[in-house]
Amino acid sequence: MNLNVKFDGLELENPLMPASGPLVGDLEKLNFMQTQGVGAVVTKTISKVAAKVPRPCIYGDKYFVMNSELWSEYPSEVWLEEILPSFTKKQGQPLIISVGYTKDDMTMLIPLLEPFADGFEISTHYVGKDISVIQETVREIRRHTKKPLYMKVSPHIPDPVAFARAVREAGASGIVAINSLGPTLKIDIVRKEIIYGGSSGFVWTSGPAIKNLALATVYTIKQAMPDFTVIGVGGIASAEDVIEFHLAGASAVQMLSAAMLKGKDLYAKIIADLPVALEKHGFSSIQEVIDTQLEQHLSYIPRTLNVDTHKCTKCMLCKKICPYFAISFEEQITFNHDKCFGCELCVSKCPVKAIYTT
Repeated sequence: MNLNVKFDGLELENPLMPASGPLVGDLEKLNFMQTQGVGAVVTKTISKVAAKVPRPCIYGDKYFVMNSELWSEYPSEVWLEEILPSFTKKQGQPLIISVGYTKDDMTMLIPLLEPFADGFEISTHYVGKDISVIQETVREIRRHTKKPLYMKVSPHIPDPVAFARAVREAGASGIVAINSLGPTLKIDIVRKEIIYGGSSGFVWTSGPAIKNLALATVYTIKQAMPDFTVIGVGGIASAEDVIEFHLAGASAVQMLSAAMLKGKDLYAKIIADLPVALEKHGFSSIQEVIDTQLEQHLSYIPRTLNVDTHKCTKCMLCKKICPYFAISFEEQITFNHDKCFGCELCVSKCPVKAIYTT
């Protein structure tokens, strides 16, 4: 099974890379990512000065992470003099250096980081919504490098297509979509206090809970700009998630939060699972997934619901959640087709997949 991907002169043995964050914050962590077999290694965001991070700073729930970490806790000198010179890149595993945040930061950092990087990712989390400012930042970076350059779009940007067009015009090679969602808030009701936040009290949310927003952003940009590279990030936790992002138009993908929720070996597991998942869904390569055009069949006529009585465990979840009061139970689950609106919530929520449509 061919997992290779190529874009903007970069060649990756597989499409999965880590997203910038806590798991790629020093030499030990970068080396660990290599052992996981990721397609490319991405660094934590490097800025001129070290970040001062309040503790605790990471909260994990079942489907999301809330994080008040900032950029790297090491100053740029540590990266330039210790971490990056000691990191040995492997063939087929490019190094993408994440950099932040202002135009002045780029003027100083890009020339110094250039010898170590195969590409750059630029976070815009703290730059604001002014696209003209972001454009000036891209132009400044382009003055110092010809290597691939990807701007990371934050969910608070009101028009991601306008953002993508603006940064392409300024010289960007593509977009990383999306950054974590925020600001968000975590409250401890026992202690009656805000926790996991910085001075503002706010945190950023990432992980499986934001997957569908990330998919929509990737798809929206690729529909408007099919020849522009988009790297998908936000909510990936399985091989099937990787395939979904490629179907939406992503050239490669990044993951971080799910590895903090499920274990750091999730990278290797997803890469090992990809060939089986691709074959299951009728694909022979990652590129074939990327080249596939999604279909949409729009209908306003509700489908007829049925239940497989051999699978049904009579848990009654469908009856409890039906918003149209169309499900009852006598000797078995029964649907009132006059009341049923055809929303199919019950189909998606049935824990044993006993409800189906015709």
